[in-house]
Amino acid sequence: MNDPAPTAALQARGIEGITFMAATRMEARAIVRRIPDAHVVTCGMGLSRQCDELRDCVVSCGVAGGLRHDLPTGTVVIPDEVGRADGGRTRCDPPLVEAFAHAARALGIEPVIAPLLTSDNLVTGDERQRWAALGFVAVDMETARIAAPRVAAVRVILDTPQRELSPDWHQPLRALLKPWNWPQAFWLAREAPKASELAARVVAQGIGHDVRITRQW
Repeated sequence: MNDPAPTAALQARGIEGITFMAATRMEARAIVRRIPDAHVVTCGMGLSRQCDELRDCVVSCGVAGGLRHDLPTGTVVIPDEVGRADGGRTRCDPPLVEAFAHAARALGIEPVIAPLLTSDNLVTGDERQRWAALGFVAVDMETARIAAPRVAAVRVILDTPQRELSPDWHQPLRALLKPWNWPQAFWLAREAPKASELAARVVAQGIGHDVRITRQW
């Protein structure tokens, strides 16, 4: 059963239309499974595809890279602000942050509410530690690039300092052509869908009765 509190928070904000943004088709499919009537845009990694007809509010949903050693794969991150590599920061929509945090807890998940970095490239190695020292807990390549009046995100950590990914995955098809990436490919095939589904589950719970939910976890 959905908790009514997140719905009340969204109604108080006056949000009538939401665009759900996903970098990959896998993440987009997870959203559609949870929210069949959602307006979902698959934007490509780093917003590499043109995204037209964004609504008043955009929710970025999917996976992220972890920056801290104490946050394992599967950690739910609900950023209160997003930052860029040039130092700029943007505050996430407070009612949405509250709604998604409430939803995660209703599902028995304690989210991490902290800044999310949006990077131009995959962050690996010592770069993770550098950004973590600046207060960021996870990194994606899309959220801070979104131009909308209201922006929020739910991201689930996939790769971590202990589980590094090759920078080749910035271009997945090319990465698959290199045999040394195949062990990571098998791991990603197992873990990425689970992380995407968890992010979509939290988002659907947070939106509450404003949408029709047809599947349970």
